[in-house]
Amino acid sequence: MIDLKEICHKAKDASYRLAFTSSEDKNKMLGAIADKILASRQIIKDANAVDIKNAQGVLSNAMIDRLTMTDARIDLMAEGVRQVASLADPVGKVVNSWTTPNGLQFRKVRAPLGVIAVIYESRPNVTIDVASLCIKSGNCVILKGGKEAINSNRALFNIIQSALEENGYDKDVVGFVDDVTREATYELLQQSQYIDVIIPRGSETLKKFILSNSQIPVIASSGGNCHVYVEKTADLKMAEDILYNAKMQRPSTCNACEQLLVDADIADKFLPHALKRLMDNKCVVLGCERTRAIVPEVTPAKEEDYKTEKSDYILTVRVVDDYKQAIDIINSNSTHHSEAIVSQDENIIDTFDKMVDSGCVYTNTSTRFTDGFEFGFGAEIGISTQKLHARGPLGLEQLTSEKYLVRGQGQLRK
Repeated sequence: MIDLKEICHKAKDASYRLAFTSSEDKNKMLGAIADKILASRQIIKDANAVDIKNAQGVLSNAMIDRLTMTDARIDLMAEGVRQVASLADPVGKVVNSWTTPNGLQFRKVRAPLGVIAVIYESRPNVTIDVASLCIKSGNCVILKGGKEAINSNRALFNIIQSALEENGYDKDVVGFVDDVTREATYELLQQSQYIDVIIPRGSETLKKFILSNSQIPVIASSGGNCHVYVEKTADLKMAEDILYNAKMQRPSTCNACEQLLVDADIADKFLPHALKRLMDNKCVVLGCERTRAIVPEVTPAKEEDYKTEKSDYILTVRVVDDYKQAIDIINSNSTHHSEAIVSQDENIIDTFDKMVDSGCVYTNTSTRFTDGFEFGFGAEIGISTQKLHARGPLGLEQLTSEKYLVRGQGQLRK
């Protein structure tokens, strides 16, 4: 039986020491972790093989792909850690400074949040991404992954701790809850004495459970019911390629397209070829009656399908009257993650940018770019779908807060 409170207590103590650690030492810690990942390739693959075996017949093929650790993905994990190390350290960065008439000198600087608990599902690479970002931003982290990847996550956590300990660093900067039960999650959410922020990374169900039960501030990083809207002035070949990439490149991810909206004026030109390409590549297409009038092979969609993230080779299609209806549908049905418009009309693009209420809004490109690595963050700890204190990919700067440093020469308030 794990002592969860002890894990949290150790992380809190370590957080004060990590906040004082130099950028050079934090980079050395990350370098040691990257080296250990590559040196432990077979250990990772062996542990992952157990998770893959357990997932057969339980998870979809898309979700199994999300779970799988290949040599290329292990290399990418290590590369991501090194990229985080190469980024500028936000801790201590001066946001603003000024001097008041009485001679007091004020500096507003970036400071670590403290201890972050990240609760995530299915993707073992998150273990490494999160640990590296937290270390570089001066935060201790407590990791709690899902049951689907428990063996992979456990192996990766042991690699992190070994790398730190073997190189003389404090291993308690990274903690791991080796209990996949909902009860352990609930207990973690009560540790407000030690944990400063909770970040859920997974489904809407996970997000809602955490928001309902946490005694700790939450930065919600949830699933993505993402839309691609093809407006009537769109380059249809471009739109087809963007749709195919957004849906098919890796459908299990939260930034994959789940919903296609198409203007009625071009639906009969766009849908037949675009949907055939998807269906020929084993994508199930669900659609409204207007869609099925154009492409009869499409399966009828239920209203709930337009609000649901499938995380699989399934796309829902709706024909809309115009951009105003498209924006209303997106704002009503999305999880406020990532939405895209394909259009050549700058006025409509500008309206879409301003009125769509999501963390990332794209024009003439794929929603699949909502990713810390693609944004140049090295990795991300999650994609925030709320508005406080950060939104979109959560990189290094988003994992810090601000504090004021005030210096005087004996001034006393009158």
